[in-house]
Amino acid sequence: MKRIQIRHSTVYQFPRPVELAPHKLMIRPRSGYDIRIESAQLIISPDCLTKWHRDIYGNSVAVVSFHEPATTLSILSEVVLQHFEAEPLDFFVDEKAVMFPFHFDPQERVDLIPYQTLCFPSDSPVVRDWLQGFWRPGQFIETYVLLDTINKAIVRDFAYAMREEPGVQRPAQTLAKRSGSCRDFATLFIEACRYFGLAGRFVSGYLNCPETVQGHGSTHAWSEVYLPGAGWKGFDNTSGIVVGHDHIAMAVCRHPADAPPISGSYISQEPCVPAMQVRVDVNEIQ
Repeated sequence: MKRIQIRHSTVYQFPRPVELAPHKLMIRPRSGYDIRIESAQLIISPDCLTKWHRDIYGNSVAVVSFHEPATTLSILSEVVLQHFEAEPLDFFVDEKAVMFPFHFDPQERVDLIPYQTLCFPSDSPVVRDWLQGFWRPGQFIETYVLLDTINKAIVRDFAYAMREEPGVQRPAQTLAKRSGSCRDFATLFIEACRYFGLAGRFVSGYLNCPETVQGHGSTHAWSEVYLPGAGWKGFDNTSGIVVGHDHIAMAVCRHPADAPPISGSYISQEPCVPAMQVRVDVNEIQ
């Protein structure tokens, strides 16, 4: 078991006072059998009212309403959690799903339909052409081998590019550019899984990087695929690995554009572009 402290700071500086519309925060880690939250606090300036709820996916969501104009918006989340380590490859797939293609049980099929539905159906021809290098109708392949091969191919054949723009690239854009951010690679992988009839979902979270300088961390995005018998298994489409104990999920969703850590807007009588500073510190503590 590891005790981990996460400090996520976001500051917006405006050149003149603006009216802040309600903001939605999805920055609290998801509790589960592998993660227990010891403490959490949210410090926000200017003065505001914060209301928490759980969305349709079970994510913890804070909706923040502001009372006065401001030139600075500061959001600080501090969390201490227990992360119970597990071997990423230590899982069992139901016998019927070991080989691809396979069929889901009827009782699972209805619940999985949203996660099998393409988000970018007009990109299907391009995605199909790309996937022909991994599987063709009539072939049988181990399901995990298929997923692992696609995951590693993204890392091998595409260049990582940090993007500040909101949202995600369409799969066709990523395939054309041969580059993208972590959320773009996750989007491509999820759409590939759904094209094959598998169930995939998008995950936003934190990545602990213990191999680098102490305290370094980042927000990150990856994908999960539902495998009967094993449940939702995470694939990091930026590093080509199965998600392990250095990944801390904040939110899961069906559509990749629905889980930004912080979202909101502001009203200004004149053109007003804010400067933004984000810092994420992740530390293992005693």
